[in-house]
Amino acid sequence: MNLQQIGKELQGLDPKNPGNWPLYVRIAVVVIGMLVVAGGGYYQFVTPLLGELEQAQLEEEGLKQTFETKQKKVAALDALKEQLAEMERSFGTMLRVLPSKAEIANLLIDISQTRLANSLEEELFQPQGESPKEFYAEVPNKITVVGTYHEIGGFVSGVAALPRIVTIEEVDIKGAGGTQAKDQLRMQAVAKTYRYLDDNEIAAAKPKGAKK
Repeated sequence: MNLQQIGKELQGLDPKNPGNWPLYVRIAVVVIGMLVVAGGGYYQFVTPLLGELEQAQLEEEGLKQTFETKQKKVAALDALKEQLAEMERSFGTMLRVLPSKAEIANLLIDISQTRLANSLEEELFQPQGESPKEFYAEVPNKITVVGTYHEIGGFVSGVAALPRIVTIEEVDIKGAGGTQAKDQLRMQAVAKTYRYLDDNEIAAAKPKGAKK
């Protein structure tokens, strides 16, 4: 069968009587109909599902990114907790070095004993008013001592070696003068000690209206 015959057969088809159509024509019509139905079904049912699938994939990607971000935050939080714990341990160690209010008197005695151990003459030992800070208080003491260079050096070294923190500040060393021997020096300084504040003192030191 050539193309001309096929063309004549197609032109002679009676649309009202498809039962008389040639077999190949009926098969072609059925196939075309199936393709049309399949295409319509794909467009009506599958296309929306593909849109939903794409949306679900985008949401999944967003959830993955959110999870990764939170996972990083959790890892960073663990590291921060460890750092905070280390800071608390260090802070506790620092507080143990600072004397309490009741121990300040003993610390001042230790400073005086260190002076005596180095054969220094005491001309002044005058405690000053405390200066409260955030969690501790400075306790300055004006001192004036007379002795040789080595005796003064031994005193400063001895004070630095005390188990409690004591700093020597505002140092002024001059010749003793007067009736003192020529090798005698007079040192004026501030021996500053520190003590920790208890919870009540910290609360009292905060400005009114400050957050706890």
